[in-house]
Amino acid sequence: MADAKGFKPDADVRVKEYRIGAIGAGMIMAECHLAAYKEAGFNVVAIASRTRANAQKVAERWGILKVYDTPEALIKDTNVDIVDLAFPPDQQPALIRAALKEPHIKAILAQKPLALSLDEAKTLRDEAKAAGKILSVNQNMRYDQSMQVLKQILDKGELGAVVMATIDMRAIPHWQTFLEGFDRLTLSNMSVHHLDVLRFLFGDPEEIYTATRSDPRTKFKHKDGITVSTIKFPGNVLAVSMEDVWAGPREEGFDSEFYIKWRVEGTDGVAHGTIGWPNGEASTLTYASRKTTGGKWVTPTWDTMWFPHAFIGVMEQLQYAVKSGQEPVLNVADNVKTMALVEAGYRSMDEGRAIKLSEIAI
Repeated sequence: MADAKGFKPDADVRVKEYRIGAIGAGMIMAECHLAAYKEAGFNVVAIASRTRANAQKVAERWGILKVYDTPEALIKDTNVDIVDLAFPPDQQPALIRAALKEPHIKAILAQKPLALSLDEAKTLRDEAKAAGKILSVNQNMRYDQSMQVLKQILDKGELGAVVMATIDMRAIPHWQTFLEGFDRLTLSNMSVHHLDVLRFLFGDPEEIYTATRSDPRTKFKHKDGITVSTIKFPGNVLAVSMEDVWAGPREEGFDSEFYIKWRVEGTDGVAHGTIGWPNGEASTLTYASRKTTGGKWVTPTWDTMWFPHAFIGVMEQLQYAVKSGQEPVLNVADNVKTMALVEAGYRSMDEGRAIKLSEIAI
């Protein structure tokens, strides 16, 4: 039986009245967004994708009544309040701009990376503000249950002053085919989860040093396969994020081991756990605090998972922002700071040195 020990691993659903138009019919939309929305009772009224046939299949699976031939046609539907995008970053900005022009669209949920460059992301941020529209970016790892509980532990000061944090990934992402046409791979498309969640936990970083090598499994040209980033945060917090997308041979008869492990050490305690995504399991967390647990290990538990349940929190925070008039938690201005951290990581690779975030204009 799940026992959260007084913590809240999952977001409350405070608002679910707005009508959602889903754009995209790939894995993220079909297996994560729409599965989460069905469980939460969110109102998805229409779907479109690059091909109507794919959109139709997903619509039938999830009981979506309206299917459009094109994303642009869906955006013009006055019955849609929120546009939910799951499109590649080279095509996403044009759809965001189309939605910003429509008076009936109240908010947009975009994927990460928001765009192919930091400059384009900043421009979209400014255009959304000028249009008076809410633009939110789907940094869903913040709503992973272990990250939500860890944040609550940190905010209560149970670990004291944070000394060191690590994220250690040994897993193989599914690289979408559109990535073959770009020169940025792991840092922009996988590490971004970890870099963003470290910002969520510890604030805006001061500097980053990123080292990389190619991944033997990835056959198309790329410069950042396996990545290791060392990041300094305020308060002398040191963090390391490693994305080992090789993780050993993956073949019949070879017992590969896949995982994402994390650990946070403080002056008064330690927390560690796993992110369950690579194995389709719930994430875990165990912690000990001399302040609150007498130095004994305590393990909150839950039955929900990052994929798909974290996506409930992502869409809920956006609907709540529309209802309340408050800034969404995952607001575009905050995401630009995550994109600046990614940009600093690439500059670090290119120049072979630590990059201070003050060098990256946002």
